[in-house]
Amino acid sequence: MQIHRLALGEMGANCYIVETAPGQCIAVDIGGDSARFLDFIRARSLRLNKILLTHGHFDHIGGVEEVRLAVGAEVFIHADDARMLDSEIYSLHAGMSGRKFVPVTSYTAISDNSHITDGILTFRAIHTPGHSMGSVCYICEDVIFSGDTLFRLSVGRTDFPGSSPYDMESSLRALYMLDGDFRVLPGHGESTTLGMERKMNPYMKGSKNE
Repeated sequence: MQIHRLALGEMGANCYIVETAPGQCIAVDIGGDSARFLDFIRARSLRLNKILLTHGHFDHIGGVEEVRLAVGAEVFIHADDARMLDSEIYSLHAGMSGRKFVPVTSYTAISDNSHITDGILTFRAIHTPGHSMGSVCYICEDVIFSGDTLFRLSVGRTDFPGSSPYDMESSLRALYMLDGDFRVLPGHGESTTLGMERKMNPYMKGSKNE
């Protein structure tokens, strides 16, 4: 599985471009800089089929609509975060962004354990609320795209409207209990592994015994 990473938008949110078959790809989150994103995939002759959103905050959806309109990709988001796609308030864009808000006008709502297939790869969505009500992680083979749920040695903020420290604890416990190890590709910062986070992440270390 070939994965490319771009840091996009005002917050430098990670966008992952996953090649799913020769000449085809999906993207996980497009936080802004749509022209840069489109230049990247066009330079590699990749056709973008699907956009998988880990949640609906502005720094992860800022470039989605312009890309969607340019290439016709289908957008997927958990139903609990769908209202963020056309709201400056719910997406936290109001008061936190200096750029124009571009609402996402077409999407497919997913739920826990939804499976999304593209090319030869299948992505399974795990509902991991805490950072937002509709946060999800996507698992594909030995990779977890963790959005703003799990970071390297940290976790996403739980002080936003719709956030919940209690839900975050439950979501981290669910990730902790996954069988085996995974490479973790978060919404911000550097990659890590689930094995290391189980041992070293202060928010996660006690999850096995809770």
